[in-house]
Amino acid sequence: MEGDLVSIASAIDLARYPVHDLDTLEARALIARCREQLAATGCCVLPGFLLPASVEIMAVQAAMLVPLAHRTPDSRSTAYLEPPNENFPARHPKRRLQATSVGAVAYDLIPKGSLIRRLYEWDAMLAFLERALGKSRLYRYADPLGALNVAVMSEGDELLWHFDQTDFVVSLLLQGCVSGGAFEYAPNIRTPDEPHYDKVERLLDGARDDVIEARMSPGTLALFEGRHSIHRVTRVEGDVPRLIALLGYDTKPGTLSSDRLKQRRYGRVA
Repeated sequence: MEGDLVSIASAIDLARYPVHDLDTLEARALIARCREQLAATGCCVLPGFLLPASVEIMAVQAAMLVPLAHRTPDSRSTAYLEPPNENFPARHPKRRLQATSVGAVAYDLIPKGSLIRRLYEWDAMLAFLERALGKSRLYRYADPLGALNVAVMSEGDELLWHFDQTDFVVSLLLQGCVSGGAFEYAPNIRTPDEPHYDKVERLLDGARDDVIEARMSPGTLALFEGRHSIHRVTRVEGDVPRLIALLGYDTKPGTLSSDRLKQRRYGRVA
């Protein structure tokens, strides 16, 4: 077991990101930086988290899974990932539909020996994320489909402006596209007490006042708090797909996706 852990740790640039030993001064400084970034904008970006050789291995392994990705054609939704609410005017964010297109490879289709799966299941990674996100305890998703996904965005795909229904998302970019595919967000555009529909409507109409682009290259680990920060991925251009791993964690054990979500995202519920 120890040798297996060492091989997983060796995929990470431990000189910059000492996630394997959280009691060192360097690790504590890293955790402090993560929390500062999250507090400031709701987004923490750690470029070069993976070593180049590891990125190459994960990208090759992920590319082999692309044909297994489930796609929902002509998918449209609101920024709140809900059906349109007819009680609001036609241009209101609660009613306005946007196009979105992405493929998803479910957890049970990702080989157990693959590097991204071993990284996700590594306890040291879980311990680091607990501290970086400021959580007393984290658990991996119990969902056999949704615990770990590889999101596949090919030419013409884009992810709509939306708010997350979870407090945070952990992602690892494995392969970038030729152009486009930028992750953009407007930090804290709403609050728990004020939805700020006017600001959301202006953004959907094309306003860029509050928009930040999180620049990410392959091997970048990103922690994002998207419940109050609207975000999107711009249209992908070129014949190289954008591949990103989405690592599922929660502050309570036993987390499962709803059957409706699983049916839409993976085309099946089991």
